Amino acid sequence: MNIYISGSIAYDRIMDFPGFFSDHILPDKIHILNVCFTVNGLQEKYGGTAGNIAYSLRLLSENPTIVATIGKDYANYFQWLEINNIGTEGIKIIQEEFTAGAYITTDKADNQITGFNPGAMKHKSGYSFPSGTDKAIGLIAPGNLGDMMEYAKHYKAKGIDCICDPGQSLTAWDGNDLTEWISGSAILISNDYELELISKMTGKDKKELLGLTKTIITTLGEKGSLISTAAGDITVPAAKAREVADPTGAGDAYRAGLLKGLVTGKDLESAAKIGAVTATYAIEKYGTQEHHFTVDEFKERYTANFGEEL
Repeated sequence: MNIYISGSIAYDRIMDFPGFFSDHILPDKIHILNVCFTVNGLQEKYGGTAGNIAYSLRLLSENPTIVATIGKDYANYFQWLEINNIGTEGIKIIQEEFTAGAYITTDKADNQITGFNPGAMKHKSGYSFPSGTDKAIGLIAPGNLGDMMEYAKHYKAKGIDCICDPGQSLTAWDGNDLTEWISGSAILISNDYELELISKMTGKDKKELLGLTKTIITTLGEKGSLISTAAGDITVPAAKAREVADPTGAGDAYRAGLLKGLVTGKDLESAAKIGAVTATYAIEKYGTQEHHFTVDEFKERYTANFGEEL
């Protein structure tokens, strides 16, 4: 089955400040703030919703198509994707922009100041889906808003199951457009805070949202996830990570595992369990595309967590 992952491609540029931001910000001078934080160095990591999900799917032996834009500084990212046997044919290069980038500075108290440049993500990817792709599934992750809306229409018109994952794009949506986007989807996935925001924006409670989409999956961090359908709720516990290095990227890894389960014919509960195990590998590494595992290692961890063979 073809797997399409639309969303963002981004560079995460991470810096550590060896002090405390609060020591250098004067509350009574906040209206004329002019501060420079000298950092210890900079690490560049590969990120973006589409890139992260595709990366974990490749580890799970799937071959997804990334549908996104990237900027004129694409060379390093394309090399990384090539090393990991992930295709770039669905990624549009925007020569007049830099790739989307998050510039994250963290102090000794784990406070963060982040600047985000959408760059190439401001442009639609305008992907032309090949004919004969009805046997497919599409996950629409946060990215260019125009793409998110258009790809949902395409999937629904073609009878392709689509997963709506609004995430951090929610603040850019109009409530009516968000309602239309969710309507007819196979799955709406979000964390619990985002689900409350979706309800507020659409004016629909959870029961009414289930009239728009077949399934709502709510991720709950260390409490696992909740699968809600018209038939009721199923609670899926979180899998146990060996250590917690960085929770960033756990949600994208979960989505990759969920997709792996769905395209291999698993039921929703089993697919969510695969997602839970995939997330543990991301948590154990600093960065969103730094984890590795073999199929056998994955199966062993799945069995250790859920007492059943995959």
